[in-house]
Amino acid sequence: MRSFAARLLAPLLSMAVLCSAAVSMPARASDAHDHDRARRALEAGEVIPLRDIIERVEQSHPGQIIEIELERDDGRWLYELKLLRDDGSMARLLVDAKDGSVLSVRGRRTGDERSKEERH
Repeated sequence: MRSFAARLLAPLLSMAVLCSAAVSMPARASDAHDHDRARRALEAGEVIPLRDIIERVEQSHPGQIIEIELERDDGRWLYELKLLRDDGSMARLLVDAKDGSVLSVRGRRTGDERSKEERH
């Protein structure tokens, strides 16, 4: 005979699994739409391959890319990359998806960087 806790735990776990699946479904549909949109832009020659963008950014901005978004702004495709720099600070890079040029860099400096600059 199963204990009361065991009989109660099984339905609760089932509900948790169902709820988490339901919550994640819209994100998957959105991800699929974004992927299709990016593929169409690549096939149309409107953007260069993401691999090329990453290689260019890694050469000029050392660190680890932790997030990438492809956006269309005023008819222009842009990649927004979130970068964790080697010193621990974060940066957001805006990259032209057509030619890979870095259009802007916004970043937060670590406390160590600020204190070094204040000393100079």
